[in-house]
Amino acid sequence: MGEFGFGQSVRRKEDVRLLTGRGCFIEDRNLPGQAHAALLRSPHAHARLVAIDAAAALTMPGVLAVLTGADLEADRIGTIPASFKPPVFPGSPQDTPVVEPPYPALARDRVRFVGDPVALVVAETREQAREAVERIVVEYDPLPSVTETADAASPDAPRLWEAAPGNVAFAWYAGDAAAVEAGFTAARHVVRLELINNRIVAAAMETRGALGAFDAATDRYTLYTASQMPHGLRDHLAHALGVPDDAVRVVIGDVGGGFGLKNALYPEQLLVLWAARRLERPVKWIGERAEAFLSDYQGRDHVTRAALALDAEHRFLALRVDTIANLGAYLSPKGVLSPTSNTPALAGPYRTPAIHVAVTGVFTNTVPTDVYRGAGRPEAIYTLERLVDAAARDLGVDPAELRRRNLVTPDEMPFQTPLGLVYDSGDFAHVLDEALRRAGREGFAARRAESAPRGKLRGLGFSHYVERVAGGWPETSELELHPDGRATAYLGTMSNGQGHETAYAQLVADVLGLGIDEVEVVQGDTDRVRSGHGTGGSASLPIAGAALARATDAVIERCRRTAGEMLETATVDIEFADGCFRVAGTDRSVSLKELAKTVCAAEAGGGPIREEGHFKPAQPTFPNGCHACEIEIDPETGTVEIVAYTMVHDFGRVLNPMLLQGQLHGGVAQGIGQAALERVAVDPESGQPLAGSFMDYCVPRADDLPCFAFAATETPSSNPLGVKGCGEAGAAGAPPAFVNAVVDALAPLGVRHVDMPVTPERLWRAIREARAAAVL
Repeated sequence: MGEFGFGQSVRRKEDVRLLTGRGCFIEDRNLPGQAHAALLRSPHAHARLVAIDAAAALTMPGVLAVLTGADLEADRIGTIPASFKPPVFPGSPQDTPVVEPPYPALARDRVRFVGDPVALVVAETREQAREAVERIVVEYDPLPSVTETADAASPDAPRLWEAAPGNVAFAWYAGDAAAVEAGFTAARHVVRLELINNRIVAAAMETRGALGAFDAATDRYTLYTASQMPHGLRDHLAHALGVPDDAVRVVIGDVGGGFGLKNALYPEQLLVLWAARRLERPVKWIGERAEAFLSDYQGRDHVTRAALALDAEHRFLALRVDTIANLGAYLSPKGVLSPTSNTPALAGPYRTPAIHVAVTGVFTNTVPTDVYRGAGRPEAIYTLERLVDAAARDLGVDPAELRRRNLVTPDEMPFQTPLGLVYDSGDFAHVLDEALRRAGREGFAARRAESAPRGKLRGLGFSHYVERVAGGWPETSELELHPDGRATAYLGTMSNGQGHETAYAQLVADVLGLGIDEVEVVQGDTDRVRSGHGTGGSASLPIAGAALARATDAVIERCRRTAGEMLETATVDIEFADGCFRVAGTDRSVSLKELAKTVCAAEAGGGPIREEGHFKPAQPTFPNGCHACEIEIDPETGTVEIVAYTMVHDFGRVLNPMLLQGQLHGGVAQGIGQAALERVAVDPESGQPLAGSFMDYCVPRADDLPCFAFAATETPSSNPLGVKGCGEAGAAGAPPAFVNAVVDALAPLGVRHVDMPVTPERLWRAIREARAAAVL
């Protein structure tokens, strides 16, 4: 193994650029002659647009245009597409009807959430555009609104769309309903739980932005923006603009966090291209943090009823889950994905014989929801692991023993779950036992007893999960070998903080025997990279990396022929290792770097040779793990301190342990943020958001988080590289582990469940209510 091989914690090569201020984020992009855009957004959750008077705004200094939905319609600019359809799993319909109302980039006849774009102002400077926005006069006719997820489908709820009676966008289900009913009929025990998966904002470090340009000579658009999926964004823009895909170029530099937030097309990205063509000059928009709270697609927001059937020996018989998923006012590009596509995570590591899940997607007068780190897996895992913990407490059994009794064992692999997944590997019992051992569960009773005299309530909670990642789509990666022996990798994924420049370069450097700085990684330019799915679903290394490995092998094979000629031997007798081609059984060799100039001269006229690798997984990978969280609660204030946090994960082979732990730490921070701190609060009467900045919305700070203990274990993976994907695991395991710990601490008081976010106020009230009930 070389210094850049699998298992080596190579430092991130991109950090030198980023930490010295030489990154190129969307705010850093500028074009000659660019104008600046600002948006007028609706102050109402629901209202008819009666009239828009832009006369005063047009007289403001520097103002070039004020554009409205009527202008969009006149120019035949299309709407934001809903690109994702409900999946087909065992028991689910082949075709689920989905109401797809038009989602215009600027509202036309009605606004449907606070923040809905109403008008676009373009001016010479950003300040001039923002000042002109304040001079636009809009006459609204306010309408009743509905914002609560559970209330959206009630008979008296205001309707958002005529095509969606009861505000229902779709009703989707999967699994064997009859088998589940039979399981509940035969059950000795049935445990039920209602819970909320709270709505959250992604709060990426870099706010969204877009810089659009149009070249009249070539009739071609160029968008500079921050996105995780450049090629998908290009295709959606081309569709909305009514042009071929190759008439749009998307260029992405550094991305300051995505988390799913920056997967899809937003109105502003379409608007700057449209305005650039109309004004014949580039147009730039940079969103402020306050705008992000009103316009960035948001995450989660489910109300769920779940029930688990068990036999007399506490073995799982059946699981039934009914969820109402809040889609917001419009169907975002991937709004259907999270509530439906990743529901198979409900199987977890358990051998539950029958599962049925039903999901109702509803429209409300809120910001549209889309994928957020884990995209439905954290929601499903939270439901399952809270329900299993509740079952253990209701039945008076050890939560670890209940899980252990129902775990799928290695000798049952491959194991098919009731929702159609086939686990290829995993030692779930080992992961559970190792996590509890490392968390010191045997000594927890003594630690709890030590907390009591200090007036603290101590709890230990854990969660066990299995994810399905890195399956379903292909990637093609390309690799160039230059005459001087350097290499350039072209990938259709897009880093938004994961360390792609390091990981991909490490992969190529290890195989070709190069230094990591001798490998350049190109991504984020749809002209330079031919195709790509983009970054999502923990699939970059498992899919694009596997394709890159094949491209690397193709480069080696192409060079092997020339090596045979130079070494005067048959190609079949040439071996390649450690950056050198050798004649088998001899010391005769030539290095790749020595060979590169000859190969490039002979086959590419002195330029680089280029090979591609293609990979489409036959099945997904199944990373799994167990999180253990230990907390102390001050019952007088409701504050929670996380005193220890332990993770044991099976991610298959690990390329770069340092990058892996960075992914886990960030994911756990976001999961704890949702579990303990974050919530998009909306006034139910007016529909007004109550959290519009970091003064009102609490993301985790450094002192909210503990040091994380992590250990890796490995079972085989079907992936060619042996990897399983790690990007979303932290966000999946943390919320149930934290809430289970809180409930463990409160269980002696009779508290059975506390909904997220478990804020100090919510805890303080729960403790007071439990104590009052005990007195009665």
